[in-house]
Amino acid sequence: MRELGDLARDAARAGRYLTQSLRLMVGVPDYGSYLAHHRATHPEREPMSYEAFFRERQAARYSARVGKCC
Repeated sequence: MRELGDLARDAARAGRYLTQSLRLMVGVPDYGSYLAHHRATHPEREPMSYEAFFRERQAARYSARVGKCC
């Protein structure tokens, strides 16, 4: 039988995945994932601030005009 601590940890993990999924579905970028990726792949470079990251993601999402008529 699973212990209460295991269930709480699994519920917290599921909550994080659900939150991340919902944010991605509505277009809110995940700064925490960006920071983890940046630390793992570019440790020598300074990461963007949250504000710069958010602006860059918004620009990438809304300024791409490929295939759009307007």
